[in-house]
This record gives sequence, C-alpha cells and structure tokens, in this order.
Amino acid sequence: MKKALLLALACVTSSAAFAAESQTTVFEGARLIDGTGRPAVENSVVVVKGDKIVAAGPAAKVKKPQGARVVDAHGQTIMPGIINAHGHVGLVVNGKNSAEGYTRENVEAQLAQYEQYGVTSVMALGLNRDLGFEIRDQQRKTKGPGASLFLAGRGIGVPDAAPPVPVAKDQVYRPQSVDEAVKDVREFATHKPDMLKLWVDDIFGKMPKMDPAVYKAAIAEAHKHKIPVAAHVFYLADAKGLVGFGIDALAHSVRDQEVDDDLIGQMKKRGTFYVATLNVDESAYMFAEDPSFAQDPMLVKAVSPVTMEQIQSDEYKKSVANNPNLAKIKAAAANGMKNVKKLQDAGVRIAFGTDSGAQPVRVPGWAEHRELELLVKAGLTPMQALVAATKTSAAMIHASDRGTIEAGKRADFLVLQANPLEDIRNTRTLLTIYNGGREVQPRATAVAAK
Repeated sequence: MKKALLLALACVTSSAAFAAESQTTVFEGARLIDGTGRPAVENSVVVVKGDKIVAAGPAAKVKKPQGARVVDAHGQTIMPGIINAHGHVGLVVNGKNSAEGYTRENVEAQLAQYEQYGVTSVMALGLNRDLGFEIRDQQRKTKGPGASLFLAGRGIGVPDAAPPVPVAKDQVYRPQSVDEAVKDVREFATHKPDMLKLWVDDIFGKMPKMDPAVYKAAIAEAHKHKIPVAAHVFYLADAKGLVGFGIDALAHSVRDQEVDDDLIGQMKKRGTFYVATLNVDESAYMFAEDPSFAQDPMLVKAVSPVTMEQIQSDEYKKSVANNPNLAKIKAAAANGMKNVKKLQDAGVRIAFGTDSGAQPVRVPGWAEHRELELLVKAGLTPMQALVAATKTSAAMIHASDRGTIEAGKRADFLVLQANPLEDIRNTRTLLTIYNGGREVQPRATAVAAK
C-alpha cells in the first residue's frame, strides 16, 4: 500500500512538472526592451514555453500559438532580468560581516532576495566556500529557486592584506609565491568555477599589494583551464598591468585618475569587460549624509532591522564623517563616474555589477537598481545602462543562454509598471519576475518615477 501511494505521488509530481514545462504563455501588448540595444517595441508579443522564450517581437509579426495562456501586458514594460556580474553571498549576517556567514541557509536567503528584486542571475565574485559549488550545482540540476548562482570560488588575495574582510581560511587563497599561486589555481579548477577573482589593491595605501608576477601567473594558469579572470582594481597603473597580462574583466572602476588612451586601446583590442560598481564608493557615505534613503520602502524591505537602525544612528553618521579616507572615497566616486562614461563612449564593453552583499550597506537587490540610476547619472543613456546589466553582463559571465529576450533564450525577464527608458528609476516598478519561466512576486515595488 505504501509503495503504491509513493508511486501515485511520484506520478502526480511528474505530471505537474510536465504540465509546467509544456505550458505555453503569451504576453501581449507590452513595450519590449529586449536587451540587445535595439529600439523598444511598443506593442509586442512574447511567447514562453516552460523555461524558454519561443518568440518575441512586434505583435504584427509574432504568431500566437492556439491554446496558450494569454497575459494582458498592455501599458506595461518587459525587459530581461538583471544580471549582476559582481556580487557576493554569505558574507553578511544580521547587519554585520561575519566569517561564520557562509551557510546554506544564508546563501539561499540572499539568492532569494536578489531574485525578488529582479536580479535573476548573480556572479558571486570571490570569498565563496566550497559549499557554494554544491548549492550552484544543485540549483542547476533542479532549476531551484533564487537568482541563478555563478561562482568565482574563493579567489586569490594577498597574505594579511586584501581582501580586508572577515572570512574563514577556506574562503580565499593567499599565496606567498608564484608557485603557490599556480598550485592554488589548479586546485581551484577542479571545482569547475565560472570565473577566478584576484584582488589587486592596497586599500588607500594601508596594505601590501599583490606582486604582478603572482597575478600574471594566476591569469595564465586560469586561462590554461579555460577559466576567465576578473580583478578587483583601483589604480590606473594596475589596470594597465592586468589588461596587459590578459585579464578578462576589471571588476571595479579605475578611481585614482582619468583613464587614458593606452588603457582604452588595450581594452578594446582584447575585449576586456569593465564593471564600474559605482555603488561601492557611494555606499560608504550615502546613508549617513542623506537620511531620505532610509525612508525608501524598497530599501526597508531589503535590509535587517539591525542595519536600518545602524544607518540611522548618530554614532554611524559620526563614524562616516570622521573617516580619514572620506575625501578620498568621494574623489574616487567622482573619478568612477567620469571613467565609465569615457569608456562607454570609446566602445569598451561595459558590464554591470555592484559588489552587493560584500558589506551591510551594499544591499542585494536594492543596490542593482541604484547602480542603474548612477550609470545614467554618469552620462550613459538608460538603454546603455540596461544593455550593460543584461546582454553585456551575460557575455562577461559566459552565460549565452540569457541576457536578451529572443527565441531560444531562458525566460528570465521582468514585467514593469512603467518605462525605464523614460526614467531609469522605473526598473523599480516591478510587477512580476520570471526566472527560467518560474513566476516570482517582487518583495517590494515602487510607484512610477515622475
């Protein structure tokens, strides 16, 4: 009897899964921003079957399958899911950085938060424990919930230096020689990572910086294993050195000075990606200097009560005001804004990331919408910002199955109440999120920007 009951339940589950996979849904009437950079289609049809997009384009040209479920999306906007090519998971617990934070429960909760804010894929760019690979592989096998996880494993830092955050020993490699770096990359490659992360920075001159011989060897060894490499960077000179040795992506802005023609030429020649992470510098002071951010309902629902209390406290505001590096951070923020615009205009490949999840004030989900706003403030058009956050980020993380709304791609897309091409803040007007065809309700949404 028990065996028969289990068999019946298995059949029901299998039938339900088959029905979900075979379900065809038509979204009709929406404004379609497909992520390619082409002009928006004002009256579109998007056909989805299971976890894939079957067709997308002008209503007059896309045939609607008979018997399909029809969703009326007139007056709404459909765009690809946001892809964060530089985020983190498992580093923050209840408003604090913690070396004990990388647990399954915490990682999965943060992936769910990313997803509920319209971030359908995230590259956890370093500081991951091996547990991350288990979570990633299980998620891919079962098409499980949360933003799709891409992993750069532990990453390679500097002994007693960058990255200067509290993590367990098994969350970052810290080789002391070229031979150790090569050995670490070889061990790292056995996990089948999606990318390798390097930290090349002295944190405002406070710490030793990675020896160029070490990062040269690490890049070369990673490339032998077909693993792309991204680097934390701050200085123009380091960016040039890394690009010269074949780095695939600069994971932060160049912030000490204006980028020059030499760097631009090398990045264009090699196809190097550039991730501005404008949110990184701004997050160091924004909440202390502008109390209105703490009134944002989307932020309130994205942070713990501990974090909300902290950023509103007089003690926190004083600590920010008394930070000896505050002037340097603000100068770095200004340089980052100028440089992303200059690189965009020059034709360098601009991808998208926020470093969210690395610190309590870099808030998963919320930070991505703020980063889009900052990119437009820096001078990018809303369309350029959206392409960076979708198509180009997909290319950077080697996820060719997503990033645009086209036939054959994953059904990762957002349904918005308002048009982000009119005001980029309208990416916050989330109505529904689809991740691999799976419908997700937003944790929070905003009214259309005026």
